[in-house]
Amino acid sequence: MRILGLDSSGLVAGVAVTENDVLLAEYTTDYKKTHSQTLLPMLDELRKMIDLDLDTIDAIAVASGPGSFTGLRIGSATAKGLGLALGKPIVEVPTLEGLAWNLWGTDRLVCPLMDARREQVYSAVYEFQSEGEGFRLLNLTEQMPINIIELTEKINDLKREVIFLGDGLPVYLSKIREHIAVPFRLAPSGCNRQRAACVAALGAVYYAQGKYVEAAAHQPEYLRKSQAERENP
Repeated sequence: MRILGLDSSGLVAGVAVTENDVLLAEYTTDYKKTHSQTLLPMLDELRKMIDLDLDTIDAIAVASGPGSFTGLRIGSATAKGLGLALGKPIVEVPTLEGLAWNLWGTDRLVCPLMDARREQVYSAVYEFQSEGEGFRLLNLTEQMPINIIELTEKINDLKREVIFLGDGLPVYLSKIREHIAVPFRLAPSGCNRQRAACVAALGAVYYAQGKYVEAAAHQPEYLRKSQAERENP
């Protein structure tokens, strides 16, 4: 099984290809360029590096939201265009689940945070449960836009140690430290931001379970209206 993974949901842009349980290649940047400038050139460079024939992929996994409205549109448009051109299905990987997959197998709670502005984050709480020779990801909460203090209260109620990660962490770390009442840790660099490799790996799991859509049917999941829509209802 060969999966192409794309993630442009936040500050990071990434492209990856997995084949069965092997990461063949990954290209990730977190720099001050728009994803429209980087995503397709990264894919082309990766394709040439591993002599990838795009017709040989089985599916395209994309971080489907929440996240940056512009970033999600770029990633979804890229995935959709490739899917339509190649006749390949789209695996819609919720952005926060892809982030949580960075910490595969931990026995602690996992809480990804994406900065949603105005004292809010996009977040959810996950745990890994043993299953056969591996683990499966369980949602303890749904993906949601939530005030950071309200989120810490929900985590306190769970009374378990938690690992935080994501681009919202440095923005709200002081508030977390002020309000959290359970032990917590911060994921280190290398596994604290979106990775297309995780989107591809989790996408492979969902593809095997039949969780995919035809390219024409794919739409990103924004979770809330854009600022323009909120200001001009």
